[in-house]
Amino acid sequence: MLDEKNNNVVIIHESDSVAIALKDFEEGERIFLGGKEIIINEMIPYGHKIAIKDVPKGEDIIKYGYPIGHSTGNIVTGSWIHSHNMKTNLQGELDYEYEKVEQSPAKQVYSFDQTFKGYVRDNGDVGIRNEVWIINTVGCINKTAELLAKMANQQFQDESIDGVYHFPHPFGCSQLGDDLTYTQKLLSNLVHHPNAAGVLVLGLGCENNYIELFKKVLGDYDNRRVKFLEVQAVSDEMETGLNLIEEVVEYAKKFKREDIPVSKLKIGLKCGGSDGFSGITANPLVGRFADHLISRGGTAVLTEVPEMFGAETILMNRAKNAEIFSKIVELVNDFKRYFIRHDQVVYENPSPGNKKGGITTLEEKSLGCIQKGGFAIVNDVVQYGERVDEMGLNLLQGPGNDLVSVTALAASGAHIVLFTTGRGTPFGGPVPTVKISTNTDLYEKKKNWIDFDAGQLLKNKDMNELSEELFEYVLDVASGKLTANNELYGFKEIAIFKDGVTM
Repeated sequence: MLDEKNNNVVIIHESDSVAIALKDFEEGERIFLGGKEIIINEMIPYGHKIAIKDVPKGEDIIKYGYPIGHSTGNIVTGSWIHSHNMKTNLQGELDYEYEKVEQSPAKQVYSFDQTFKGYVRDNGDVGIRNEVWIINTVGCINKTAELLAKMANQQFQDESIDGVYHFPHPFGCSQLGDDLTYTQKLLSNLVHHPNAAGVLVLGLGCENNYIELFKKVLGDYDNRRVKFLEVQAVSDEMETGLNLIEEVVEYAKKFKREDIPVSKLKIGLKCGGSDGFSGITANPLVGRFADHLISRGGTAVLTEVPEMFGAETILMNRAKNAEIFSKIVELVNDFKRYFIRHDQVVYENPSPGNKKGGITTLEEKSLGCIQKGGFAIVNDVVQYGERVDEMGLNLLQGPGNDLVSVTALAASGAHIVLFTTGRGTPFGGPVPTVKISTNTDLYEKKKNWIDFDAGQLLKNKDMNELSEELFEYVLDVASGKLTANNELYGFKEIAIFKDGVTM
């Protein structure tokens, strides 16, 4: 619901006790909601919360129709609600009880009327880029991989591939236990990613994650597609490396784009640099996209487990069955144990940028965050570093950190990541990373970062119309259209989750 006279605020749900400011408000200004005049009694920034009813001390504050925290003092109508007068309701681990909910899953439409132009690999996997990737097993040879990629791009620039890329990281040596396992799983599934037509696995020779050990984690591979080089074992790693890259380039040249049904698409869902409009524009828009894709047999992957806290029961109530419900419970409580193990309390939203944008508590962010998953049934829960096997909506273990979670989405098999943002970021992952702005100001200011403007919804653009536009845009990206910052300017990075001792 909008301000009835000037459209300067928006209410998300009829039971909410707050409205969201669509402009900077000064003390004494007026808004009109439900035939009621509300006088603003202090300066309230754009994107922040305005009390539209009195909230006594200790009472829940409602947004999206759910509690997002409680008041720490008596809040009067027309006041600014933020960190100074509001606190989270979150605490540690919780007990949950499975209740089977009657669900009406979206009708599956396995039609060929919507297709994209992709590549069918020899093992049956589908890719949307025909790239060559250099995956180094250890951080000591980041610069070697960087120089090899640069030389290879110069040598093979006229070939029918989409470029040679490397992804630097600091790990693979002196790692123990789960840390080493995380690194190996993550890198092995990047090697298997179908956006890479060919891969050179580059090792040093003395690292914990040495090539022969890494091969055991990698499992089956096509030796035409994947080559290995231990740089300590050769006299000239550049010459040897370029010769191996030439072999995989020759293999990659055989693949041509062809029509592929949208049911083969796997899309990762991520938000970062969120603001007060994330849960109003971009995230619901991406949720509508996810529902559309899933109804056609496609796959969507939602991660950022800490940003499910406070909204987890919504996802649990959409579990396919009791087994998936239990997996979601463990997913959430395991991440809470991770916080507690490191003496970190799960409470207010930790990001200063999020707070500046109008988000006060973690549950407020979570209720906006999970909207990226739409309304589909949760079909599976996937552990960090592992690949998605089930079609439909999947939940992926991972933190809220942009770089780590986008990398995990790529390793899970996502062809593209839809990344919603209210404040903007130049970061891009190893797969096409589509930046979707929550507000038009960001889109206009950072056109070299942002690919799609969801802020149009604040200007009365129809959600159905805009979601169709986004769907067509994503199909264009799947068919070869380059993303702005991520691909046109080569912002391709990875980051690996760490939770342990380094020797």
